[in-house]
Amino acid sequence: MTTTTPQGQGAHLLLVDDDDDLLRLLSMRLTANGYRVTAVGSAEAALARLSMELPRLVISDIRLPDRDGMWLFQEIRRSYPALPVILLTAHGTIPDAVEATTLGAYAYLTKPFDAKTLLERIAQALSLAAPAAHATDGDEDWRSAIISRSQCMDELLAEARLVAASDASVLIRGESGTGKELLAQAIHRASRRAKAPFIAINCGAIPEALLESELFGHVKGAYTGAVGAREGLVQAADGGTLFLDEIGDMPLLLQVKLLRVLQERVVRQLGSDVAKPVDVRILSATHRDLDAAMREGQFREDLYYRLNVITLTLPPLAQRREDVAPMANQFLQTLAAKYDKTVRGFAPDALEALTMSSWPGNVRQLYNVVEHVCALATAPLIPLSLVQRALRVPSLEVLSYTEARLRFERNYLVQLLKLADGNVADAARLAERNRTEFYRLLQKHNLDASLFRGDVAVERQDEPLKNQ
Repeated sequence: MTTTTPQGQGAHLLLVDDDDDLLRLLSMRLTANGYRVTAVGSAEAALARLSMELPRLVISDIRLPDRDGMWLFQEIRRSYPALPVILLTAHGTIPDAVEATTLGAYAYLTKPFDAKTLLERIAQALSLAAPAAHATDGDEDWRSAIISRSQCMDELLAEARLVAASDASVLIRGESGTGKELLAQAIHRASRRAKAPFIAINCGAIPEALLESELFGHVKGAYTGAVGAREGLVQAADGGTLFLDEIGDMPLLLQVKLLRVLQERVVRQLGSDVAKPVDVRILSATHRDLDAAMREGQFREDLYYRLNVITLTLPPLAQRREDVAPMANQFLQTLAAKYDKTVRGFAPDALEALTMSSWPGNVRQLYNVVEHVCALATAPLIPLSLVQRALRVPSLEVLSYTEARLRFERNYLVQLLKLADGNVADAARLAERNRTEFYRLLQKHNLDASLFRGDVAVERQDEPLKNQ
């Protein structure tokens, strides 16, 4: 029997086809080859499933009952650019498949196709694609410091995993406090340089007079007070990764010297004419608009394009509200141990207030708020009043009370279904509601509990597979 490569073993595949017999046959064959399979019968159902869980690969027929496979492919390219797609096509739709391939589809197969060929294409696609950011194959250490359940972060982490495999320079954009250094560390841990040093320096926190010596080092007597030679951080990161935080604050004179390091792969210590070879990957980050800085002559264009080979943008916390609760609870556990507090969690209304806050300071502000309430906590549950005191800043998001409550209610139901593994009875008990009322809530928010069952190998979004 043909088996998957170790890299693809257990990978989650999404199948899209309105032919029940073909869908059943493919699902059985792929499951037998070690893949986890979700099967849906329409493009709309496929997009709904993608919004719940990002697979490693999509296999879709071009002819579908609602929207066609080309429309689905374009939507995937727009929203999930790192997600590979294999198209299945009948003879009459080959031109469409060829066009899709030129637009970025990984491959297309003409029906009827050889099963061995399909398995080979899947293995090849998975070898080039990033592992799922939420994979359960024990390979999550690289991003263990990043707490997230949101789709937008899953997509970003999938791209980061792809980027980590190369030595390309990466510019990480995002507001202050979004976790740019954590993402840089994750990229380093997922790269071939993981066992070498990761050195971080904040270009805006060190005075200009000292920054050059910090980066490039100096020889004895290079300046007043240089009583001995000192290796710079660029050399300290040799073989590994140098993370330049707030690169937009680097003085122009040092930008020239950094550019020379990137171009020549050598470093010269302050006061020395000797060039020493250095092998270092540069990751940089900024919250500034570097395009505007270039127009104003504050940032060199040639350096910008050296650093900005690949751009990753971290979303603000207000755009990933489903991450607030797990982050707050994790921070609380860590801080409770630090302060020797017997705090178990947040009261429901306190957690709602955290979820709906505007978070202008992003993850850093959330951590500070949790530290504030933990330090002042006198009861096992953090009350709303203490959270409101710590927040101080009112929510800046313009939502009506009804809209805010509906959003929280849906996120709350999703979280319960995830905790209960899709079991409605268990989720209802956690919510302290009877099953009839809980089903009404699920219908109100168009939530399908079966989507949250982790033990289902093959799922249909639109209808169950017919029995043989």
